[in-house]
Amino acid sequence: METGESKSALSRRISLFQAVMYGVGLILGAGIYVLIGDVAGIAGNAMWISFGIAAIIASFTGLSYAELSSIFPKSAAEYVFVKNAFKNNLGAFVTGWLITFVAIASAAAVAIGISGYLVSFIPGLDPVLGAVALVVALSAINLIGIRESVWMNTTFTVLELAGLAIVVGGAILLGSFSGVDYSELPPAPSASISLSVGAILGGAALVFFAYFGFENLANIAEETKNAARNIPRALLFAIAITSGVYILVAVSAIALVGWQELSATDAPLALAAEKAFGRTGVVVLSLIALFATSNTVLMMLIAGSRIMFGMSRQQALPGVLSKVHHSRNTPWVSVLLTMSITIALVVLSQGSISAVANVAVFVIFIVYALVNLALIWLRYKKPDLDRPFRSPGKVGWFPLLAGLGFMTSLAMLTQFDSGTVIAGGAAVGSGFVGFAILGRHSRSETSSTERIKGDSN
Repeated sequence: METGESKSALSRRISLFQAVMYGVGLILGAGIYVLIGDVAGIAGNAMWISFGIAAIIASFTGLSYAELSSIFPKSAAEYVFVKNAFKNNLGAFVTGWLITFVAIASAAAVAIGISGYLVSFIPGLDPVLGAVALVVALSAINLIGIRESVWMNTTFTVLELAGLAIVVGGAILLGSFSGVDYSELPPAPSASISLSVGAILGGAALVFFAYFGFENLANIAEETKNAARNIPRALLFAIAITSGVYILVAVSAIALVGWQELSATDAPLALAAEKAFGRTGVVVLSLIALFATSNTVLMMLIAGSRIMFGMSRQQALPGVLSKVHHSRNTPWVSVLLTMSITIALVVLSQGSISAVANVAVFVIFIVYALVNLALIWLRYKKPDLDRPFRSPGKVGWFPLLAGLGFMTSLAMLTQFDSGTVIAGGAAVGSGFVGFAILGRHSRSETSSTERIKGDSN
C-alpha cells in the first residue's frame, strides 16, 4: 500500500506572478553585476545594442520552450520534450542528464562565487566551507516547500531589481545621459563597418550568457497553477522584462562612467553606484549582489531536484527519486540528492569551479539545439497536436523562429575553447554511460510492474 510520503504528486501553488518573478530571477541572477564590464571592453558604448541582439536570440529558444511547455507542462521538461518528439529513450535520457548537470554545476559555481563575496564581510571565512553552508541552508528552504522557496525568490528578485534601479536612478539624478556617444566602440586597427559589427556581435555572444536560466521555468510546471497557459506566458514576460532592464542598465552605466572604466574593473556596477552615491552605493550594491547570487543558487537547486523528480516519474531514474514528502509536498529524496552532488562538486573543485561553469554553459547550448529540433519535428510529425501557445512565424509547416533558435544554438557552440569542448563531449558521453547503467534498471523496474499488473489480472 502506498504511503503519503511516497505519493508522487506535487502541489500546484505557484501563481502567474510568482512564475514570472521566478523567471526574472533566473535570468538576472548574478551575471549582470559582473558581466557588463567584459561586454563594455568588447562593444564599448554600443554594448546596449549587444544586449538587444542577445535578447532577440534568447527569444527564439524561449518561444520554443513556451510552445512545448504548453503541450507538455511537466517536470523534467527537456526530457519530456525530446522523448515525445523523437520517441527515443536514449536521446531523452541524455538531454535530461545534461540539463541536470547544468543546474547542479551552476549551483556549485555560483555558491563558490558567493563565498568569495562573503569573505569581504567575514574575514577568514574558508570559501569552500562558506559555499557548503550556503548550499545546505538553501536546500533546507527547497525542502520546506515550493511556496516558501518561490516567495524567497520573489523577495530576492525584487532586491536584485532594486540594485539595478540604483544604477539607473544615479544616471537620471546626475543628468549624464546627454552628451554620450552611444555608438562609440573600443579602438580597432581600422574603423570598418565589418569590425564594428563584429565587436557588437562579439558582445552579444558574451551577453547571451546573462540570459542563461530561463529554460528552468519549464521545470516547475507541475507546481504551477494552470501551467499550460501560465508557464508560456511567464517565459515571455520574464525575457521581455529582463531585456528591458538589461538595456536600461547598460545605457545608465555608460552614462555614469563610460566603457573604459567599466571594462577596467571587476565590479563594474559597484563602480557606477560609487560614481553616483559614493562609498554607500558600493556597500549597498555589494550586499544586493549577495542576495542576487543566493537567489541563483536556490533556483538552480530547485530546478535540479525537479528534473530528477520528473525523470523518475518517467521511469528514467530510480523510482525513489519521485517520492514526495507527506506534509511538505516536496520531492525530498531528489532535493537531498541534488544537495549532496552540489556539495561534492564544491568540495572537489576546492573553491575554483570556473572550468565546470564554462562546460555547463557549453552543454546548455546542446540542450537548446535539441529543444528547438524537438519543436520542429513535432510541427512536422504532429501538426494537429493541441498547442495552447504557438511560436509565431512559419513557412508552410516549418517554424521559422525554432529554426533560428536551432542555428544560433549551434553557432554559439563554436565560441568555446577546445578544452571546454572536450569536457562538454565528456559530459555527453557520461550521459550514454548513465543510460546504459540506469536504463537497465528502469527497464527491469518497468518489466516488474507489468508482471505485477498481469498477475493481478
